[in-house]
Amino acid sequence: MSVNPEKKFGLLFFLVFLIIGLWPLLKNNDIRIWAIIISLFFLISSILSLKFLVPMNKLWIKLGEQLGKYVAPIVLSLIYFLILTPIGLFMRLIGKDLLNLKFSKKNSYWINRQKDLGKIDKQF
Repeated sequence: MSVNPEKKFGLLFFLVFLIIGLWPLLKNNDIRIWAIIISLFFLISSILSLKFLVPMNKLWIKLGEQLGKYVAPIVLSLIYFLILTPIGLFMRLIGKDLLNLKFSKKNSYWINRQKDLGKIDKQF
């Protein structure tokens, strides 16, 4: 059973604003009435499947796409330059060649196996 995407959007924002509204209770503060009102608004509109959730959902999706265009390359670049590059430099420094990429003048790069693998008729 598929749920309407606008209904999912409305329920998601209902939960988000409900959490925002009730969060101060954890520190014995007063609840945020404005957030509770907004959460009830999203709950009612998602139950009644009101049409104004459609443009809000499309706007939300566009925001996610734009964030993904910029955040993903930044995070992947940070991972590459802060984690993978130092590991690679360290491995070169200690002389490791884990992928066996060093140039060799021998006739073949085939690796002779020490152990017989047996028949491979029934792989699965």
